[in-house]
Amino acid sequence: MNEDQQLKPEPWLPSYDDPPPGHVSGSRLERVLRSGQFAVTAELNPPDSADPADVFEAARPLAEVADAINATDASGANCHMSSIGICSLLTRAGHGTIYQISCRDRNRIAIQGDVLGAAAMGVRNVLCLTGDGVGVGDQPGAKPVFDLDSLSLLRTIRTMRDEGTFLSGRRITRPPRMFLGAAENPCVPPLDWRPERLAKKVEAGADFIQTNYIFDVPVFERFMARVRDLGLERRVFILAGVGPLASARAARWMRSNVPGIHIPDAVIERIEKSAKPAEEGKRLCIELMQQIREIPGVAGVHVMAYRREHEVSEIVAESGVLKGRVPERRRTPVTKEPVGENAVEPAGIPGK
Repeated sequence: MNEDQQLKPEPWLPSYDDPPPGHVSGSRLERVLRSGQFAVTAELNPPDSADPADVFEAARPLAEVADAINATDASGANCHMSSIGICSLLTRAGHGTIYQISCRDRNRIAIQGDVLGAAAMGVRNVLCLTGDGVGVGDQPGAKPVFDLDSLSLLRTIRTMRDEGTFLSGRRITRPPRMFLGAAENPCVPPLDWRPERLAKKVEAGADFIQTNYIFDVPVFERFMARVRDLGLERRVFILAGVGPLASARAARWMRSNVPGIHIPDAVIERIEKSAKPAEEGKRLCIELMQQIREIPGVAGVHVMAYRREHEVSEIVAESGVLKGRVPERRRTPVTKEPVGENAVEPAGIPGK
């Protein structure tokens, strides 16, 4: 093979430079959070499709306002396009992504390999989840794995990143540069235990936290007060989960069927009394975002708008939580020679 025939990196491949000083990944989300700016992440509901155009279509309204887009990993134990596949597509298109890993479906060998593969594709953020049991999904006969849980998964990826080794002790020649995240449910019992549970995730290596939906601000404020008492807000970035309710019926279904969801009766009554429930749900979401932004220790919001992704940009804009900051926008068509998140952007804050 002569020189012209040798394999060369494609121009869209992400760079693998060391992160800026004081950073562990150099991801756009990490830079925004460490700069002290209020961050916005948003959840992409994966398609039941192999067409990448479906991913880009779903991501478009999220990318207008989000510093990073979460790709869920078979949430609810239902099969969809994989998180790593979606992250690969969106990262190549220049979007910040959050790769979600559920411990339900893969053992530690597969997960460690997937983390290296995701990092090689330019993914710089990962959310570590234990995962829902297979019994809640539409294929309850599937065999669950649960070789790890969220805490041991955090420790595993931190070991890979910071010590440069697999769990076996074998050396990794180029460790994955990952900003590590975990989930928390501040508003469901036992409430007194939730901040202590958060502390365990911070000790295990969490750099940021995305909470489940917050519909009860007073309960969340008490959670954050305890978080501040423990000094955790100085050690981890907390992004509060928000989202628009479509109807009172949908709210009741979520409260009864989705683990970790607390929706006060007063919220459901407000939606039910409205002549336009979906619009009222949007207004409620906007109000919650504005209230949450003022709580000390909250570093951002995580927007989850199931089947209403097209409304996310409008909701975030009307809330004013970005205070005029515009997350960097990138083109999404794969035909326009897109590049990875870290390939063209120098260290700094998006929109500056």
